[in-house]
Amino acid sequence: MRYFEIGQRIRRYRKACGFSQETLAGRVGISVTHMSHIETGNTKLSLPVLAKIAEELSVGTDALLSDEPKLDKSMLSAEVREILDSFEADELPVAIEVLRALRDAMAKRRE
Repeated sequence: MRYFEIGQRIRRYRKACGFSQETLAGRVGISVTHMSHIETGNTKLSLPVLAKIAEELSVGTDALLSDEPKLDKSMLSAEVREILDSFEADELPVAIEVLRALRDAMAKRRE
């Protein structure tokens, strides 16, 4: 089992829900340190903890365990937002222009 990948999926869903590690840990009933270790793959998580995390994130456990999760628009949107947040303010117009060009090119390809 790839605990790092599971942890990274949990992290992406957590961020998509707008939860901090502290918030999710509190809702699940575990320590913030344990949540951090789960997300970094430094600890194994029990089935009850996995089930509670999935419940709090409003996803199925399969979405957290699967190496190839089903596309989830909210998770992908959060990932795009995270990428955009990594740009400096003066770089954002260029990044948005690239995204618009990509969207337009893909729309033409679908036609």
